[in-house]
Amino acid sequence: MDVLLEWLGSWGNALLHLLIQPYYYIAVVFIMLYYRRQVALERRLIHVKLHSWGQETWRTVWSGLVMGLGVSLVAVLLGISLTGTMVTCIWIVSLLLMLFRVRYLCFAYSIGVLGIIQFVMSFFPDPFGNGFVQNIAGAVRDMDIPALLVLAGLLHLAEALLARWQGPALATPLFLAGKRGKVVGGYQLQAFWPLPLFLLVPAGAGAAELPWQPLLGGGMGLVSLPVIIGFSEMTQGLLPGRKAARTSGRLLIYSIVLMGLSLLAAWWSPLTLLAALAAILLHEGLSWYSALEERSISPIFVHPQRGRKVLAVLPGSPAQELGILPGEILLKVNGVLLTEVEQLHEALRMNPAFCKLEVQNREGESKYLQRAIYDGDHHQLGIILVPEPDGTVTAEAKPSSIFSIALMKTGTRSRSHPVKRLRRTRAGSSKPDSPKVDASKVDAPKAESAEG
Repeated sequence: MDVLLEWLGSWGNALLHLLIQPYYYIAVVFIMLYYRRQVALERRLIHVKLHSWGQETWRTVWSGLVMGLGVSLVAVLLGISLTGTMVTCIWIVSLLLMLFRVRYLCFAYSIGVLGIIQFVMSFFPDPFGNGFVQNIAGAVRDMDIPALLVLAGLLHLAEALLARWQGPALATPLFLAGKRGKVVGGYQLQAFWPLPLFLLVPAGAGAAELPWQPLLGGGMGLVSLPVIIGFSEMTQGLLPGRKAARTSGRLLIYSIVLMGLSLLAAWWSPLTLLAALAAILLHEGLSWYSALEERSISPIFVHPQRGRKVLAVLPGSPAQELGILPGEILLKVNGVLLTEVEQLHEALRMNPAFCKLEVQNREGESKYLQRAIYDGDHHQLGIILVPEPDGTVTAEAKPSSIFSIALMKTGTRSRSHPVKRLRRTRAGSSKPDSPKVDASKVDAPKAESAEG
């Protein structure tokens, strides 16, 4: 009974520590600002919002809480431990890395960097004086890097599961500059989750011994460590669900490899530096391989000669009720074969109370749909079409920075076209030539992975 009361008291103290420290609130505010920026980007590109920043923030907060408790339970059973000073060190490194790129806000990067710093400090015994700097240096020296890298592997395991379950729903449609200077459709799959972790205080720090023998050591008290996990992918050649599945599988492999190396380092300490380097380099390898894969496949969100391809469908719209999916081709509307985007509006106006659609699904088979049209329905039934190849507004496929998120910069740009020349038609009237895009002045997008 006394042990149970002591454990309940430890959990209560850890929860209180979580509530009074600023790190968890910083994580939630960062995620809130990120989703507000995503909604602004959707409004800029497609003039509607597919997501609600409030709902997405709430979803990531509660799912992060559930995953955080699960990871904490496994970490406690393994005996992974931290002190308050170590928590401060991890967050300082995380915030410094985030200034370079948001995707560096990753536990694996932070612990990998601290592992390298610890290795370098081993060649300089006690080089610091008294005070705060000495406390920080001592905390870094005392860190159990292999155990923390095991924790990083567990976090990436949780990230793989969240990316698989929630990744497709968080996808944002984009208009991107393609390799040949034409605008193509694509998706950005990017999400972050705040995870409140509860870890053991190291044995000898005033904590009692555990009633079981932990694999990686540890005491009985608990300390809270809020962390942010997340991933970022951009694709032109895959559907969001398939891209999320591939990303989830690669994160799963990464987490298994990292935990295996870290457990070996816990058994034989000279492998600690190798495990720390692997945490960073293998993570970068995921990003490099994802970008290489995107460059090697052709865009799929482009219009065919017959019909208009669907890029996205608004939630709760008539198109969603009819079962229309991204990647399908809208062939005919009220008997009109679509070859231009303007024809969709004209065909729907032919019968403002009812519509008949012929849609080609992803397998190339036709399906016939019909539905009444009511007041208040979206003017395109909630269908967001792939952009026209000579569009003027695109999203810049560059890594997000913390400054762009804080300042609500959406990362879009308007492409300038050459001066339109007038040409005479047979009827004697004049109209501008179709705008042409200089392909040499438009960069191909860079799909960058940011799992973390």
